[in-house]
Parts: sequence; C-alpha cells; structure tokens
Amino acid sequence: MVETGLNPPATTVNAGLRISALAVGINSLLAIGKVITGVVGNSYALIADGIESSADIFSSLIVWGGLRIAVKPADAGHPFGHGKAESIAAVIVSLMLLGAGGLIAVQSIREIRTPHHAPAWFTLVALLAVIVIKETLYRSVFKVGHGLGSSSLKGDAWHHRSDALTSAAAFVGISIALVGGHGYESADDWAALAACSVIFWNGLRLLRAALDEVMDAAPSPEIVDLVKRVAGGVEGVAAIEKCRIRKSGLHLSMDIHVAVDSALSVDRGHAIAHQVKERLMESEHRINDVSVHIEPIRNQSDGRSTF
Repeated sequence: MVETGLNPPATTVNAGLRISALAVGINSLLAIGKVITGVVGNSYALIADGIESSADIFSSLIVWGGLRIAVKPADAGHPFGHGKAESIAAVIVSLMLLGAGGLIAVQSIREIRTPHHAPAWFTLVALLAVIVIKETLYRSVFKVGHGLGSSSLKGDAWHHRSDALTSAAAFVGISIALVGGHGYESADDWAALAACSVIFWNGLRLLRAALDEVMDAAPSPEIVDLVKRVAGGVEGVAAIEKCRIRKSGLHLSMDIHVAVDSALSVDRGHAIAHQVKERLMESEHRINDVSVHIEPIRNQSDGRSTF
C-alpha cells in the first residue's frame, strides 16, 4: 500500500536536491576515512562501513537524478509527466541497500572464519564520529523526504541510518574484543553480521513501498477518506461514487466520480466538477492531476437517492 503524509510540510524539490548533493560529499569523505582507519586499525567492521558508505554515494546520486527527472513537466512523449522516475530511483536505492547488507554479511562471515588480531582502540573514536554524523544525516534527509513525499529520499535516509547502525554494532563489537582480549577478536565481525538483519529488514520494507508506487497501488484509506471529504465539501456534490488515487513521483493523481442532482443543467454540473478539481488541487496534499466524472442522481419520493 502506498503511504504518503496527510499534512506534508512545505518542502521544495530544491531542498531534496541540495540534501542529496550534501550526502554525496559527506559519504565520500566518510568512506575514505573509514576504510583507511579500518585497514590501519585492523577492523573489518569499519572497512565494511566504508564499503557501505561507498554504496551510499551512488544511492544519493541516483536519488538526485530521479528527483531531477521527476519534476520535469509533461510532454508529448510522457503526457502524464515523469513522476515515476522518482519511484524507479526508490526501487534502485532499496536494491542497493539489500546488496550492501549482503556484501557486509558475506565478508563478516569470512572474517569470523579467519583468525585475526583485535582492532585498535582508536577505531572506536572514528566509529563514534561516524554514528553522530550519519544519524544526523538520516534525520535531515528523512525530514526532507517526508516533506516531499519522496520514497527515494526516505530510502536514501535509511542508507544513512543503516550506516549508523552498523557503526554502532561495530563500536559494541570492538569494545567487547578489546575488553575480552584473546578469543574475542571476531566480536566486531559478529556485530557487523548482526547489523545486517536490520539493513535487510529495512531494505525489503522500502523495496515493497517503492514497487507499490511503480504498480500504482492504492494509498492508505486515510488518504482516500481525506480526498472524499474535500470533494464532498463542494456545494452541489450529493455523494462520491468512486475515488481512485495513485502516487506519481512526488504528487497524487486521481479519478473521482461525483454525484449531483440530475435536475441540474449541464453547465451547472460542469461548474461543480471544476470546483471539485480546484478544491483538491489547491489543498495542501500535493495533488497535481484530477479527473472529475459527473454522475446524475435523482431524488425519489421515499427519500432514497439513485444513480
């Protein structure tokens, strides 16, 4: 089921593009720093973190490109716009998150089976800095993604949180290895492996939501009820017969069947349809395309109405 915020904050696409570009820069620096520190400090968990950050660079670039395409206006080749580019980007980002989790899991198992020295103490300092930076980046990206109703940005945000989670797990694992001494050298590898379960769960959750958007799945019942209330509040609307809604990129598109008194003139019925469309598109819920169908309804003497 496609989910979207009922009251998204006023967030612009430019904000999404800026936060994606910022994420690329931060992830580039973190990836280099973590890999170097991991190699010098003998911590595969930190090296795995660096690899995951490298994947984050590409996911942020994909999100940036998807947003750029999604906001292009409709043209002759794409009469319904380019909004699906954002959903496709979300699918790719989710698959990359699953791939990163798989890569870390495989390499962690390999390191567990291979005897090695315990990580150096200074890797803990690097991990602590990574946790703070990546959690802050997650919150910033997710806030913008929620404001835009962007699945790809929210997926990219979870890339950042997964990085924070693997770093936190590595911090715990390395601490155990350093305190426990001989026999606990692989604790950080076990910690990295445990963090993969969280990465996989969120990857699958985000992938399902992205595929729902690509397949034009219905939004939540709350969204449908809200739209019906807005349309039903227009003067002259007797009932809402049908309401089909889908998410296209950052916006909602819909077909809605509105019942009006059959005794009204065609001009009046047409005017009501225009009022319904305007009321919906002027609402705060990112609706950019509405097709209104007028259905006649006649009042019977027994008080019941029929179409």
